[in-house]
Amino acid sequence: MNDLPEDISHNQYAVRLKKLADMRAAGFDPFRASVEQTHFSADAMQLHVEGQDYAVTVKVAGRLVVIRDMGKSQFVKILDQQGQIQLYLKKDVIGEEAYAAFKKLDLGDIIGAEGTLFKTKTGEITVRITRYTLVCKALRPLPEKWHGLTDAEQVYRQRYLDLIVNEESRKRLMLRSRIVASIRQTLAHRKFLEVETPVLEGVAGGAAARPFTTHHNALGVDFFLRIALELRLKRLLVGGYDRVFEIGRIFRNEGISRKHNPEFTMLEVYQAYSDFRGMMDLIQGIFTDVCRDVLGIFEIRHAASGQMINFAGDWREARYFDLIDEAVGSKLSALRGTAGYKTAATAAAQKLGLELHAGWEAFEIVNEIFSKKIEPTLIQPTFVTHLPKELCPLAKLNQQDPGLIDVFELIIGGMEIAPAYSEQNDPFVQREMLAAQAGEGQQKMDTDFLLALEHGMPPAGGMGVGIDRLCILLTGAESIRDVILFPSLRPAETKD
Repeated sequence: MNDLPEDISHNQYAVRLKKLADMRAAGFDPFRASVEQTHFSADAMQLHVEGQDYAVTVKVAGRLVVIRDMGKSQFVKILDQQGQIQLYLKKDVIGEEAYAAFKKLDLGDIIGAEGTLFKTKTGEITVRITRYTLVCKALRPLPEKWHGLTDAEQVYRQRYLDLIVNEESRKRLMLRSRIVASIRQTLAHRKFLEVETPVLEGVAGGAAARPFTTHHNALGVDFFLRIALELRLKRLLVGGYDRVFEIGRIFRNEGISRKHNPEFTMLEVYQAYSDFRGMMDLIQGIFTDVCRDVLGIFEIRHAASGQMINFAGDWREARYFDLIDEAVGSKLSALRGTAGYKTAATAAAQKLGLELHAGWEAFEIVNEIFSKKIEPTLIQPTFVTHLPKELCPLAKLNQQDPGLIDVFELIIGGMEIAPAYSEQNDPFVQREMLAAQAGEGQQKMDTDFLLALEHGMPPAGGMGVGIDRLCILLTGAESIRDVILFPSLRPAETKD
């Protein structure tokens, strides 16, 4: 069996193999161990001083992506982490033998080059090469037209090619890295400690989600891939870590959609002696720093609606049931706790054209109204507060209305970006609420977490931020696949 992609350009592949064989026969192996690189492309170009050509020496390295043969000279461009930089090679500078060897190189080959900076007549800062080294021979050619490939999913299956030929993808995924770095910096500035917690768990807790299972051979037991970070991080609050966060992978054995991937990246952050309103301040601070330091703007265009989303102004706050009543056109919330609540909620949902499952409880029907008819309309940053207690067993009950919890869901661009809670720290209430959730068959009760709570956990605010969804929003991507380097895909068929 052969797991390589189907060869769509056999002749070019054969020609490159012949060139490789010729190099090796001449005593040169192009697969070098290293080459000195003093500057990335953009950093090198910034060193050029106007009016002082050939004064600064740089050593750059990258993949050949443009070759323009001028006869006795060549203009080429190489691609590195920061982008492209132009190189100029002249036969009488590098020597006839080296120049002849260079003319045999192909697009996709990786070279290291040393030379001096100058500005061309067209104003492009360029490196005049005095020497170069081929460090890796590319045996397969780059696609000439990426979007001309027949397999639409190849952009995700062969992400390395996408990053080489698609500048938009490169910029978007580079931006993701800078967004995550900014979040880390913001939290460090606020004295949060970054920690790491186990991926393998004996109990899949912290969320109502279906886990992946795996088996540990040495211990002879099954484990779950974690579905949340929450319960481990709260144990650290018990242990005296007052401000903690983790940016980690989460695994949920559920569906795939434009907004869902089976494994995704989540930021979870917990701050002792705070509450859900403290988390409002924190998430706005995170957005402020990202907009200022990474994006350079405080307004972005929402791709689907065309609206301009403004992160600099006041963010709206709206109570969950106020939005529900507005959507259904009646005071449905006044019926909470009565015998007629479920019937009224069902009628309201059906009037809105929603399909319901027969076994749903009233809170599930109402939440279907919210998720299908309200959430997609919330484009500007909106804190939706005081949700029904059944939606999250880990949050503090509201003192004025114990049927509600002190939480918010931050909705931006029609999707949830960050839920946050005033965390439940009463071990008796927590046991009761987790037992109710476990009784619904959604997860087992984490008794060790309850034991930790009995040792005393300070009041705290906690928040989760879906990094992938945040990046969809801030980069204007169409799908979660566009902001994950290697999204989950059905295995490709292999060919003999």
